[in-house]
Amino acid sequence: MTLTELQTGRHGVVAGVHDVGPGDAVARRLRDLGFVAGETVRLVTRGPLGGEPLLVQVGATRFAMRLAEAARIRLLPPVA
Repeated sequence: MTLTELQTGRHGVVAGVHDVGPGDAVARRLRDLGFVAGETVRLVTRGPLGGEPLLVQVGATRFAMRLAEAARIRLLPPVA
C-alpha cells in the first residue's frame, strides 16, 4: 500500500520510501523529512481538484506533496 491509497483522516505506518533509481534525490529528501520505517503518518486532507496536493502529517510537521511523491512512500498493511 502507498500513501496515495490511504483514506483521508487515517493513520499509517511507513514501511519505507521507494527509490526510482540510484541516488534518487526525491526519495532521499522524503527520508530526510521524516518518512522513515516505523514512523506514523496521517493523511490530513486532499486538494479539491484531482486530490492533489495531499496534506500529510509526520510527527508534528505537516507537508503538502504531489501524488507522485506520495506514491513513493510505502505503508505497512493495516492491522485488522
